[in-house]
Amino acid sequence: MKKDPKLANNWKTKTAEELSDEELIAMPDSEYMNDKQLAAFRLRLQQLKQDILNNAGETTEHLREDTVVVPDPADRATIEEEHALELRTRDRERKLLKKIEQSIARIDAGDYGYCDETGEPIGVGRLLARPTATLSLEAQQRRELKQKMFGD
Repeated sequence: MKKDPKLANNWKTKTAEELSDEELIAMPDSEYMNDKQLAAFRLRLQQLKQDILNNAGETTEHLREDTVVVPDPADRATIEEEHALELRTRDRERKLLKKIEQSIARIDAGDYGYCDETGEPIGVGRLLARPTATLSLEAQQRRELKQKMFGD
């Protein structure tokens, strides 16, 4: 995303809840991870966490409702496959939930938005795309290249 110079100072008059993605990106580099940016990312992380928790509750209800005995083996297999897919999705969300909590803790510690390996800024654009990112794009690419070359 490109910075829109017309939006560069909008953050000064708006609350963290009112800031759009474009306004966060348009902030000057000198204001990187200021209080409003941190508050905006905290809100986004908390909203993501709440959405995941709501989905988990729906899954529990859905699995309880679908426990009826189906005599047709093909129908039963379809239901079991849908349940397995839903459970895999929830497992991925459980792992994401852990990363979200770690990101909120990083905000509290003052480390959020900075690369774990290099200490350089991760970048607002990358954090908007992946709010749980702990590596800059370059560090992530290096890590993926090493994994590709040497395996896990």
